[in-house]
Amino acid sequence: MAMSTGGAGGRMSEMNVTPMIDILLVLLIIFMVIVPVTPRGLDAQLPQPAKANLPNPGDAIVVQVFGHPGELPTYRINGTDVTHAQLLPKLADIYANRAERVLFVRSDGNVDFSYVADVIDIGKAANVDHIGLMTPKTQASQ
Repeated sequence: MAMSTGGAGGRMSEMNVTPMIDILLVLLIIFMVIVPVTPRGLDAQLPQPAKANLPNPGDAIVVQVFGHPGELPTYRINGTDVTHAQLLPKLADIYANRAERVLFVRSDGNVDFSYVADVIDIGKAANVDHIGLMTPKTQASQ
């Protein structure tokens, strides 16, 4: 009978990885079965019918603010002179039956921005959804 005394190493234990590999293979098969492999066609975008009520560029409402520093500004709606008190009622009448509620504000460089901000507030009070500021660059392209 031969007997080993063990020497310097003591007990040796190795991890048995066979059960872990079995579990990994079972999980792999389960995930392969769960994930459906359905054939997909090509994604294509079909042309949409044109919207009948697109706004014309000529229908844009532009409020112009003119003036000099230290003076009260003058206002125009699409070229028609209005007073500050008339801005809200006129804009409310214009946007009462419109689906597209877009307003553009144009001013010259001499006007204090507080007057432009006041026109923006009046536009919001008249239920305008989108308000755009016309800059000198956009004014030159017209």
